[in-house]
This record gives sequence, C-alpha cells and structure tokens, in this order.
Amino acid sequence: MNVKTYTKEINNEIRGINIEGEIDVYTSPKVKEALNDLIQKGNYNIIVNLEEVSYIDSTGLGVLIGALKRVKENKGDIKLVCTNLQIKKIFDITGLVKIFDLYDTEEQALKG
Repeated sequence: MNVKTYTKEINNEIRGINIEGEIDVYTSPKVKEALNDLIQKGNYNIIVNLEEVSYIDSTGLGVLIGALKRVKENKGDIKLVCTNLQIKKIFDITGLVKIFDLYDTEEQALKG
C-alpha cells in the first residue's frame, strides 16, 4: 500500500500535513521526508491529520516522535488529528498519548 502526504498552510504560524494510507516500514520514509521538509523550512508548529491513515506501525510512530523532538527543540509542537479508534488505541497502548495531543478535528487542534 502506498502513502500520500499533502502539506498546507493553516495560518501564518501553523502548517498542516494530511497523510493517507498505511504508515509502515516501507512508507514511513515518505512521511519522514514530508515532515522534515516542513521543519527545515522553519515550520515548528504542525498539525498532522491522520484521519485517512488506516494503519501505523512502530516505524511510523518513530517518525512522528523524531519530528516532535525536532520541533520541540525550536519551541514548537505537533498536534495530531485522529478519530480512528484503532490508531488511537495504538497511541494509548504505547503511552504516546502522554507526549502527543490528539484531537478529533483540525479546529480543535488549532484551539488546543
């Protein structure tokens, strides 16, 4: 399965990235590249929309954690939009709900 990423400007301070498909050992390099591209351009506040993600493995989680570390070094943050119960369960089981803020909508992520 392929993964698709779409980046967008949400406002002057926040960029968004929508991800579609499965994030696994084979597709995570594309997600990492898209996130790194945003960060290298000085975007440190990012909303990652996982609404169209059907699967994420430990490699994909590692990409998100790595990106979070990089933006935190620059006083930024990554917020996740996700309502998929299976994906949310993975964040819960791994304890990543303690380091990532998960929201049901992009609007909620903006307010959070």
